[in-house]
Amino acid sequence: MPKVLTLLITISFLVGTFQSFLQPEKVRYWLSGKRTLSGNILAAMVGIITPFCSCSAVPLFIGFLEAGIPLGVTFSYLISAPMVNEVAIALLWGLFGLRVTLLYIGFGVGLAIIAGYRTAQTGTLG
Repeated sequence: MPKVLTLLITISFLVGTFQSFLQPEKVRYWLSGKRTLSGNILAAMVGIITPFCSCSAVPLFIGFLEAGIPLGVTFSYLISAPMVNEVAIALLWGLFGLRVTLLYIGFGVGLAIIAGYRTAQTGTLG
């Protein structure tokens, strides 16, 4: 328990400090104009480091669509933002080790990228 608690506090502090500099307008700027697979990858990566939980990711998702960011790119963001977050990463790392944590991150980001890319190809969420 002390190991997990120390890890959680340290990671939360570092990520919280980093996230204080990240504004939704900056995220919107980074993602605008991206239409290909690179946009999906960038959106999934940005989703990991943003301070937005699932309750704020949906309004941000709508704001991204209104700002003209393509549906597939915003969908990659919407999946990765709440799924692969720093708290889950810290807890998995402390409880199960680096291998399981990297597997979780890989599957979460991969799912976000594939779902966003597939959405862009089909033009629907289904």
